[in-house]
Amino acid sequence: QVQLVESGGGLVQPGGSLRLSCAASGTIFSINDMGWYRRVPGKQRELVASITSGGTTNYADSVKGRFTISRDNAKNAIDLQMNSLRPEDTAIYYCNANVRPFIAEWGRDYWGQGTQVYVSS
Repeated sequence: QVQLVESGGGLVQPGGSLRLSCAASGTIFSINDMGWYRRVPGKQRELVASITSGGTTNYADSVKGRFTISRDNAKNAIDLQMNSLRPEDTAIYYCNANVRPFIAEWGRDYWGQGTQVYVSS
């Protein structure tokens, strides 16, 4: 069993900042990619940022230069620092991790419950 717990969402004015945090716990042999996705009503879930176990990052074009993802492998955790927030960043943000629970198993995706980010004046 693997659980992902997010924190840090909330209400912020345009131009403001938030930091989201996610920690994985449970039966974990290793974790491959981790990342943040977001969803708004009527739209497909989209990748915001991801990071490999080696530290290679990938960002959606819409957040490049504004968001930074970081990873602490020892703590099985990732953060998302969000600066210069815009109303279009309003969404539910979900933490994702591809986890190998045992050495004999393939990795599989796990998801957090989501945390709401609302950007408005």
